[in-house]
Amino acid sequence: MAIEAGSKLKGKVSGITNFGAFVDLPDGKTGLVHISEVADRYVKDIHDVLSIGDEVTVKVLQVAPDGKIGLSIRKAVDKPRNTSRGPRNGGGRRFNHAPSFEDKISRYLKESEDRLSTIKRQTESKRGGRGARRG
Repeated sequence: MAIEAGSKLKGKVSGITNFGAFVDLPDGKTGLVHISEVADRYVKDIHDVLSIGDEVTVKVLQVAPDGKIGLSIRKAVDKPRNTSRGPRNGGGRRFNHAPSFEDKISRYLKESEDRLSTIKRQTESKRGGRGARRG
């Protein structure tokens, strides 16, 4: 069985470092799961998520020419695609919907631009601005 990018494989965690975990794959190969590819959430200590000997399903992200294999545990998990919108109330907001990171960032940027434009308007309307006083 050839190991190629995009394929999903079963493996066993054989080593853990502070930057990721080594996983033994079929055909005697070993790949690395970077700590950012272990879970969908932030992982401060990889030992909280994985232990040596754990059986994991991984997705091959890349196979480098020098033989290094990049793996992902979080991308190996099939997530159902949600094509339908959830139930809506009169205000157009979803029930029990926590805003996504992108929603939070876009809201923050909009509020930030509004605050900056208000500050700019206030400072431009003042006479003299930053210049020295006339006297």
